[in-house]
Amino acid sequence: MSTEPETTEETGPGTPEMPEAQGAPGAPDEAAGGGLAADEGRLAADGGDGAAEVSGAGETSEGADGGAGEETAESTEGAGSAEAAEAAEAAEAAEAAADGAGKPELSEAAAELAAQRVERERIERRKAERDGPVESGAKLSGKAADLLAAVRAVEAGAKPASAVFAAPSRPAPERTPEPGPAATAAAPVRPAPEPEPVRQERPAPAPVPAPAPAGPSPRTVDAVRRVLAEGGAPEALGQQAAVALGEGAGELLRADPWQLLRVPGVRPEQADGFARALLGAECGPQDERRGRAVTVWLLEQAALAGHTALEAPALTAALAQRGVPDPDEAVQSALAEGEALVFEDALEEPGAPAAQPADDEEEAERPVRVLIALERYAMAEESLADGLARLINSPSQDAEETWAPVVAALSGGAAELARAVAGHGLVLHTGGDASRAEPAALLGAARDAGLRALAVCHTADGRDRLAALPPTRGAGVGTVAGLLAGAEGPGRDEDGALELDLLIVPDAPQLDVESAAMLVESLPDGARLVLGGDPALLWSAGPGRVFADLLAARACPQIASRLPDPGPIGELVSGIGIGELNQVEAPGKEVVIVPVRDAGEAVHRTVQLVADSVPRAFGVPVEGTVVITPGHGGAAGTRALNAALKERLNPGPGRFGGFDPGDRIAYSPAPGRTLPGTVVKADAEGLHLSCAGAPVVVPRERVEAWVRHGWALTAHQAVGARWPAAVVVLPGDAAQALSRPWVYTAFGRGERHLSVVQGAEGALPRAVAEIPAKPRTTRLATLLRPQSPTG
Repeated sequence: MSTEPETTEETGPGTPEMPEAQGAPGAPDEAAGGGLAADEGRLAADGGDGAAEVSGAGETSEGADGGAGEETAESTEGAGSAEAAEAAEAAEAAEAAADGAGKPELSEAAAELAAQRVERERIERRKAERDGPVESGAKLSGKAADLLAAVRAVEAGAKPASAVFAAPSRPAPERTPEPGPAATAAAPVRPAPEPEPVRQERPAPAPVPAPAPAGPSPRTVDAVRRVLAEGGAPEALGQQAAVALGEGAGELLRADPWQLLRVPGVRPEQADGFARALLGAECGPQDERRGRAVTVWLLEQAALAGHTALEAPALTAALAQRGVPDPDEAVQSALAEGEALVFEDALEEPGAPAAQPADDEEEAERPVRVLIALERYAMAEESLADGLARLINSPSQDAEETWAPVVAALSGGAAELARAVAGHGLVLHTGGDASRAEPAALLGAARDAGLRALAVCHTADGRDRLAALPPTRGAGVGTVAGLLAGAEGPGRDEDGALELDLLIVPDAPQLDVESAAMLVESLPDGARLVLGGDPALLWSAGPGRVFADLLAARACPQIASRLPDPGPIGELVSGIGIGELNQVEAPGKEVVIVPVRDAGEAVHRTVQLVADSVPRAFGVPVEGTVVITPGHGGAAGTRALNAALKERLNPGPGRFGGFDPGDRIAYSPAPGRTLPGTVVKADAEGLHLSCAGAPVVVPRERVEAWVRHGWALTAHQAVGARWPAAVVVLPGDAAQALSRPWVYTAFGRGERHLSVVQGAEGALPRAVAEIPAKPRTTRLATLLRPQSPTG
């Protein structure tokens, strides 16, 4: 490892750009002074900061500045056992999706959204057919038993018990899914689109603009704008509010002003000010409508931070911090109105309390945790668990004969993987980037044996790198998004299942719970699913931790690759994965540390490295180097770095939304998806981009929400892709954002060279040694225990 001879002065702790953690208003009146009107410019332009604010027993606030794929530092305050929140990259992409509904969209994204809407309708029908309440937690006592009685009473149409949630209950009505973020990725079951006669794989077509489903009518938008104006809110939010609330949004807002919280980027104190202006003396913190809306808002923020559910104590504590006088009643109201679901999951984690014997029964009672979840994520997690159990428990009868040629054609780790796949419907495969050679070999051997096999990656770059491995011979690879949208992969049979015998997902750690459920439910009985990847990487941008939960559940075979990542960078990253930041021998300056004193110097040295040092020393062109930094804001965030890099590498007036032909960009059309590309031109149709070799046209009104300059990215935006060289920038004010998975992911993006612009001092080794992945509250591992065999 090489260090440039520069003195390093200790820098004081800075503050990354993020919203200040908002305290709970004592009453809506107190929020009126800082209402939406004061934030009109920010909210209208980018959805507002603080979109990913998540509260547990303490309060965690994560900033989001309006672009897709956000990643920022976080601040935590309060006491108690707070739910720690994962940095929510997908928060701003969700805002962008809501903001753009009803306008022209790329065909791939439109097809994906349409499929998800169909699947959500099927989920609704499936839910309506369920006769009984949730069966978990049948033997309960105390508050958990009272809560379960309350829920079952609601389902039966009777008044619930009041020991936990004292408010009277009403039967939960059937609710139509709201448009907006909640409709962009529905909880899936097996889709049933029209049968496709074509059974061969289809290459991904070049995306072209396509009309999206119709948005709200102009009359609805005008009505919403009138109500917003009466409440002192910016009229620019009219389109977003109409998309989020649907037809009749104006009347709904007038009747319940706190429904404004369904608009991405709006915070409770802003909704309080809006409600005070509309309701006057009727407005108060005890209003049932406020408690219910804040409950849903907190669950949505938790999802943006990666949780699929929140523990009931954490949720009620967060409601109290938000000025809700009776948090239990607010949660009960949300349950009664069908805004959320409640679950009791047995505590079987290490260190959980031992089961207590019942007074009148022989069987011991299991301690449980009470979880509250939004319906879309609860249904997606249950659907995923059901689908995984189906694959695990329904292996094909002729497996030995079918898979024998595949096993015989392979050796080493690939043969071990093939043997596991031959006998099991679900197999997990772990390892670093080099280990992708093993599933690639399995893919090639399966296709040679006449099996219908496909591998799908998180990004187009990952797809291209997998296709470049010799065993695949460039065939049978695609992307997750392309497969779900129907743009890549095989056709579907008459039941809507993919015509596949084997599906390999090499980037499984990046699967959120909804995407994973859609994939699993699309596989036919008897198909094999291989989920592979590096468990040390950052988790998915969307809610859930699918791969980690599956590893923890031990419900299927797990094959650990023994192929190490090569070279000094591979050695460095491997050490980081086990919590060690080691000095490595780098005779060819594969790894270089560049000490800096402050953020300004960090920006200067980064530009110097990208524009001059790396091309000159390693022959890597400018476009072959990626810059990675912890967040978008701050003096050395992506905004500042991209501005400096544009000025040096492609200066121009930025005539179209700040962009010029030749600019490197990051295009984020959907939550959790970032496509690097370049600007080609701009005209009346919009901004023309080239992403992964395919032309993309971004309509003028979507540019600000979907496109950023892309010389510098966050680690969440860069995961799933690699470049010849990487420059990782660690300013002194980024210490709070660093963790072992973040460092592991960022340092592993360079194939031939890694420069670390180091201004974080001791925060870097401390993050590697002491700060693991932040916990996420999920149910998948619990759901898999009773219905999947261990292995």
